[in-house]
Amino acid sequence: MLRSATHDPSMVTIEFANGSQSRFHAIWLRDNALDPETRAPGNGQRLITIGDIPATVSISAAEVANGDLNVTFQPEDKTVTFPASWLAEHVYDGAQDRQIGRIASGVTTWERGTDAPSGDWNEVQAYPAAKRNWLTAVAEYGFAKLTGGPTEPESLLKVANLFGYVRETNYGPYFEVRTEVNPTNLAYTGLGLQAHTDNPYRDPVPTLQILYCLENSAEGGDSIVVDGFRAAEKLRDQNPDGFALLAGYPARFEYKGSDGVCLQSRRPMIELSPDGELIGIRFNNRSSAPFVDVPFEKMEAYYAAYRQLAEIIDDPAMGVSFKLEPGESFIVDNTRVLHARLGYSGAGSRWLQGCYADKDGLLSTLAAMQMTQPEAAE
Repeated sequence: MLRSATHDPSMVTIEFANGSQSRFHAIWLRDNALDPETRAPGNGQRLITIGDIPATVSISAAEVANGDLNVTFQPEDKTVTFPASWLAEHVYDGAQDRQIGRIASGVTTWERGTDAPSGDWNEVQAYPAAKRNWLTAVAEYGFAKLTGGPTEPESLLKVANLFGYVRETNYGPYFEVRTEVNPTNLAYTGLGLQAHTDNPYRDPVPTLQILYCLENSAEGGDSIVVDGFRAAEKLRDQNPDGFALLAGYPARFEYKGSDGVCLQSRRPMIELSPDGELIGIRFNNRSSAPFVDVPFEKMEAYYAAYRQLAEIIDDPAMGVSFKLEPGESFIVDNTRVLHARLGYSGAGSRWLQGCYADKDGLLSTLAAMQMTQPEAAE
């Protein structure tokens, strides 16, 4: 609810029921008008361009009616209603957090000692509340398990179908991670893998990865996940200059392991939005190409920061570990969470299948559920 509104030709100042005040420019209000001539009633898409708004747009009247705001724009002589709740959701008048390397609202960073968030296959498939909670965990923590699933090949595709679509790559719709202990072929080794993000040589990278366990009778081979955002926070706090180097200069990544494939990217290991929010991590020693975009006089300091970030990531205190059983899977935000694997010993086999998907599909599904199924959280 709004208490009052004052205006001049260039802006409106409103007071909410709680006593807070906010200002909105005339051009901003006109561009975001909610009337059916400006926004399509069905999907909310804008029907006008910026060029359709008069350059001389101004406000001739602004008043509170039934707790909402009515604004009249000139020279169109057009009156539009803005709900108080909508205005409260879109306030931009105030101090904005510009801390370099800050974490977005709704994201929780973590390290060892955190319980892996988990959902039950049957419940997530059947109940909106369970599905919403599982999707929320992925959005907040960057990873989550799914237990109690079937053990048929390609079951991982049903996981992707919960929220979106498989992103097919040169590896196909999905790929095999089939490793045997005491193998007859070195392709099926039980060697451990350092924590890494997948496919950093792509632009854009696949933003989600799903790994689904079909067999796991081997000793060892635990999965480990590391929060790259928490690692970046630690580097930022311990070595701000090193953080700035890894965020300020592109690294290079490359993959050309098969005929007809030569994937290359030029992106920083720590990626920030233009206003300083931490939005991505790319870290993969196996796919790293020579760094050639860092000035000569800064290269040694860059490598020192790279080493320090790697030491933070490799610290056992950073990792959450678990062993996947047949029918279990986990999903990771590949722009944030690194995954690793311990080596094997003894006898047995380990067969996983993996695929990629896109985070925008997951976030879209979650946002739609939050709008249409608020009871799912209860």
